[in-house]
Amino acid sequence: MRITLVLGSGGARGYAHIGVIQELEARGHQIVAISGASMGALVGGVYAAGRLGGLLEEVSNKDVRHILRYVDPALGRPGMIGAGRIMDMLEGVVGDVLIEDLPIPYLAVATDLANRREVWFKRGPLLTAIRASIAIPTVFTPIMHHGRLLCDGGVLNPLPIEPAALYPSDGIVAVSLFGKEAGFGVTPVHDDDDDDRGPVWTARLREGTETLLERTRVRGLIERLGGLISDPDDDGSAPENASRPAREKLPRGLDTMDMLTMTLDSMQAAIEANRTANTPPDVLISIPTTAGSVFDFHRAEEIIAEGRGLAAQAFDQVGL
Repeated sequence: MRITLVLGSGGARGYAHIGVIQELEARGHQIVAISGASMGALVGGVYAAGRLGGLLEEVSNKDVRHILRYVDPALGRPGMIGAGRIMDMLEGVVGDVLIEDLPIPYLAVATDLANRREVWFKRGPLLTAIRASIAIPTVFTPIMHHGRLLCDGGVLNPLPIEPAALYPSDGIVAVSLFGKEAGFGVTPVHDDDDDDRGPVWTARLREGTETLLERTRVRGLIERLGGLISDPDDDGSAPENASRPAREKLPRGLDTMDMLTMTLDSMQAAIEANRTANTPPDVLISIPTTAGSVFDFHRAEEIIAEGRGLAAQAFDQVGL
């Protein structure tokens, strides 16, 4: 079948998109068009350029230390991390190519913050479209493009199905990265220092940031603030002599990065659910958030495998 592929936002969970592509190809289907947001725009753009193998070489069998080579701290700028090193890597993979010259039609979605609207990249430099679409607010710095302040496409359209209607095909396959595991309850927050999933990556990122802070006057400013800064061991509960009722303790290990990723996941999942209800794809593959953190870039093989397995289940159910 001729498939239009829609790849959603979700950070490192977007490695699952690679597994979905692998499964489609293994079944003999042809991907004839791609629309993507954030990590979906990155994976989709590299695939449309015919360079997915090059990306796999860059991300496979890499530990946290290797991934940290791409972290470009951006202290004092509108984001924790610049994307210069990531874009240098992508340029080495795909080269300097225009979207209109790609062998597969491709569209990336970004967000125009000032005008609060989506921007659809259908032409122009592929790397510019990817750079705009992956700029997760507060994590990666945004970019200015033609006078517009652009950031992550997932802010307004985490799963850009509407653009897929621009391209004729036999069916639309969409890959969401905000699925839920079966059952009810709160997803536990891991506090095990030996856990090599999300906490290791975020801890290493914090360590690198703290090292940079030591070299600046920011540390001295924080120290001078003294009692105005809460104790890092504060569990969030009220003091015993407080007049207000005691609150329940926060989960151990919950930090600012966890709050950021959980907030982004919740926001984008809600937006995606509403938009998907209005424009449902022919096949929706749902990757659960428990498959990995937004920042689990060192777990490419695992997440790719999970994406392929879930794709196989979804395709078997519909006979694709």
